[in-house]
Amino acid sequence: MSEKLIANPDIVLRKEFDDWGVFFDPDSGKTSGVSPTGIFIWEKLDGTRTKEQILAELAEACEDGIPKNAPADYDEFIVSLQEKGYVSV
Repeated sequence: MSEKLIANPDIVLRKEFDDWGVFFDPDSGKTSGVSPTGIFIWEKLDGTRTKEQILAELAEACEDGIPKNAPADYDEFIVSLQEKGYVSV
Protein backbone atom coordinates (compact mmCIF):
# COMPACT_ATOMS: atom_id res chain seq x y z
CA MET A 1 0.00 0.00 0.00
CA SER A 2 2.64 2.50 -0.98
CA GLU A 3 0.65 3.87 -3.88
CA LYS A 4 0.04 7.57 -4.03
CA LEU A 5 -3.73 7.64 -3.68
CA ILE A 6 -6.12 10.39 -4.72
CA ALA A 7 -9.35 11.17 -2.89
CA ASN A 8 -12.41 11.10 -5.13
CA PRO A 9 -13.26 14.80 -5.68
CA ASP A 10 -16.97 13.95 -5.91
CA ILE A 11 -17.06 12.80 -2.29
CA VAL A 12 -18.04 15.52 0.13
CA LEU A 13 -16.44 15.69 3.57
CA ARG A 14 -18.35 17.63 6.17
CA LYS A 15 -16.38 18.33 9.32
CA GLU A 16 -18.48 18.45 12.46
CA PHE A 17 -17.93 20.56 15.56
CA ASP A 18 -16.51 17.64 17.55
CA ASP A 19 -13.65 17.06 15.06
CA TRP A 20 -15.40 14.04 13.55
CA GLY A 21 -16.82 14.18 10.07
CA VAL A 22 -19.21 12.69 7.57
CA PHE A 23 -18.48 11.53 4.04
CA PHE A 24 -21.33 12.02 1.58
CA ASP A 25 -21.44 10.31 -1.80
CA PRO A 26 -23.83 12.37 -3.95
CA ASP A 27 -24.05 9.61 -6.56
CA SER A 28 -25.39 7.00 -4.14
CA GLY A 29 -26.76 9.27 -1.40
CA LYS A 30 -24.83 7.23 1.19
CA THR A 31 -23.03 8.71 4.15
CA SER A 32 -20.42 7.35 6.53
CA GLY A 33 -18.75 8.72 9.63
CA VAL A 34 -15.05 9.45 9.80
CA SER A 35 -12.76 10.04 12.78
CA PRO A 36 -10.40 12.99 13.19
CA THR A 37 -7.52 10.72 12.17
CA GLY A 38 -9.46 9.60 9.11
CA ILE A 39 -10.04 13.24 8.18
CA PHE A 40 -6.32 13.94 8.52
CA ILE A 41 -5.50 11.03 6.22
CA TRP A 42 -8.25 11.94 3.74
CA GLU A 43 -6.90 15.47 3.41
CA LYS A 44 -3.45 14.05 2.54
CA LEU A 45 -4.77 11.83 -0.29
CA ASP A 46 -3.82 14.22 -3.08
CA GLY A 47 -1.71 11.87 -5.19
CA THR A 48 1.62 13.22 -3.96
CA ARG A 49 2.15 11.20 -0.77
CA THR A 50 2.74 7.53 -0.01
CA LYS A 51 1.39 5.71 3.02
CA GLU A 52 4.75 6.14 4.73
CA GLN A 53 4.76 9.89 4.12
CA ILE A 54 1.21 10.29 5.41
CA LEU A 55 1.97 8.28 8.55
CA ALA A 56 5.11 10.36 9.14
CA GLU A 57 3.06 13.56 8.88
CA LEU A 58 0.47 12.07 11.24
CA ALA A 59 3.20 11.21 13.75
CA GLU A 60 4.47 14.78 13.61
CA ALA A 61 0.97 16.15 14.16
CA CYS A 62 0.31 13.95 17.21
CA GLU A 63 1.84 15.04 20.49
CA ASP A 64 2.38 11.48 21.68
CA GLY A 65 3.17 9.97 18.28
CA ILE A 66 1.07 7.25 16.72
CA PRO A 67 0.39 3.74 18.01
CA LYS A 68 2.30 0.76 16.66
CA ASN A 69 -0.83 -0.53 14.94
CA ALA A 70 -1.24 2.70 12.92
CA PRO A 71 0.08 1.19 9.65
CA ALA A 72 -2.46 -1.66 9.85
CA ASP A 73 -5.24 0.78 10.78
CA TYR A 74 -4.24 2.94 7.80
CA ASP A 75 -4.47 -0.07 5.49
CA GLU A 76 -7.89 -0.99 6.85
CA PHE A 77 -9.14 2.58 6.39
CA ILE A 78 -7.82 2.77 2.82
CA VAL A 79 -9.39 -0.58 1.91
CA SER A 80 -12.74 0.66 3.20
CA LEU A 81 -12.38 3.85 1.13
CA GLN A 82 -11.44 1.84 -1.96
CA GLU A 83 -14.43 -0.48 -1.52
CA LYS A 84 -16.71 2.56 -1.49
CA GLY A 85 -14.99 4.12 -4.51
CA TYR A 86 -13.76 7.08 -2.47
CA VAL A 87 -10.09 6.82 -3.56
CA SER A 88 -8.09 5.85 -6.63
CA VAL A 89 -4.46 5.43 -7.61
